[in-house]
Amino acid sequence: MDLERELLSDRLAAFVRLKGGYPIPLAGAVYWLALAGLGHIIAGKQWVFWAFVTSGAIFPLALALGAPTQANFMKDKSAAGSVLFPAFASMFLFWPIAIAAFWDEVDIAPLALAIGMSIHWPVIGWSYGRTAIYTGHALVRAIAVFAIWILLPDQRYTTLPLAVAVVYLLTVAIILLEAARLSRNALGSLK
Repeated sequence: MDLERELLSDRLAAFVRLKGGYPIPLAGAVYWLALAGLGHIIAGKQWVFWAFVTSGAIFPLALALGAPTQANFMKDKSAAGSVLFPAFASMFLFWPIAIAAFWDEVDIAPLALAIGMSIHWPVIGWSYGRTAIYTGHALVRAIAVFAIWILLPDQRYTTLPLAVAVVYLLTVAIILLEAARLSRNALGSLK
């Protein structure tokens, strides 16, 4: 049990140090907001093509957004850091579904992207000792985009990506509030 407590302490310290890795969801919000705007100009295969191509910009954008606040998640070390590769590897497994949708049933591709690109979130949350926040993000996102996909089929390229961006922005706010709260608690325990 001491090892489990120490591991949780290390994970929470990483969460506070990196402010929950907020630059990554912030970059995701920018990406999905851009896709929502693009959906007003193009749709179908063109939209999906650009969504695929530009998805690779999320990571460098996250690095750039984290630089001013020194939330450098790439240089940080924690005991749980080794879980990141399998988390991202499992997320990448959704791409064959997204590509198949692009080829055969393009209107399902926004749904596949919106849900598939969040598969790693619960594990990321575990690595920070805050599973509920990150799992909540993935669940709310999946429910919201599925509801939009079913109820508003004409808005699959506009409102659906906008909903993902909004969930991201709410998650960033929750992460920053929780990181600040934990930081204050840690400072208070030192006094």
